[in-house]
Amino acid sequence: MTFGGLPTRWEPPSESRGVALVAPGRAYSPAAPLLEFARRALLQHGFTVQQLWWDTTTRGDEESESWVRRHVEEAHAAEAADHVLVVAKSLGTFAASYAAERGLDAIWLTPLLTEPTVAEAIGANAGRQLLVGGLRDELWVPSIARELGENGCDVLEVPDADHSMGTDDAVRTAEIHVDVARAVEAFLASL
Repeated sequence: MTFGGLPTRWEPPSESRGVALVAPGRAYSPAAPLLEFARRALLQHGFTVQQLWWDTTTRGDEESESWVRRHVEEAHAAEAADHVLVVAKSLGTFAASYAAERGLDAIWLTPLLTEPTVAEAIGANAGRQLLVGGLRDELWVPSIARELGENGCDVLEVPDADHSMGTDDAVRTAEIHVDVARAVEAFLASL
């Protein structure tokens, strides 16, 4: 499968242990650094990776949550895997309610914790979850992240990171991305 000539699906070198559905942000494609590093870690840990590519301008009047859920549900329906993992960035974290209803393991990169439906769904999910966010991100709510961490979620909170998990400093941004990649790798190793 391709999107605009780019591949959207990757198979691990050995037998797959499950499928990871990768849901991007509004303006953050699956090829952007955080999701690209996640793709590499997923393959390293034996997951098939199915990226969702979307054009948010086609959403029309449809509510963000139902629009994202519809895309994730369609991708999930196309899979026959026993173990499905959701990896989502920003807008893609509206898939949290879908993941919670099915108890799917998930990695939430800069989840929209200011959206009650996202925060509540993460809290209600019986699956293993990793949350990654920065204190300079206005969509990250430290008290909610802390509560979710106390209730079983793994949490990486970076004091100087914004919504892109970066800063104005290129080197520091690269360091943050390495920290995120390590957290994703450790999470996958623990599944």
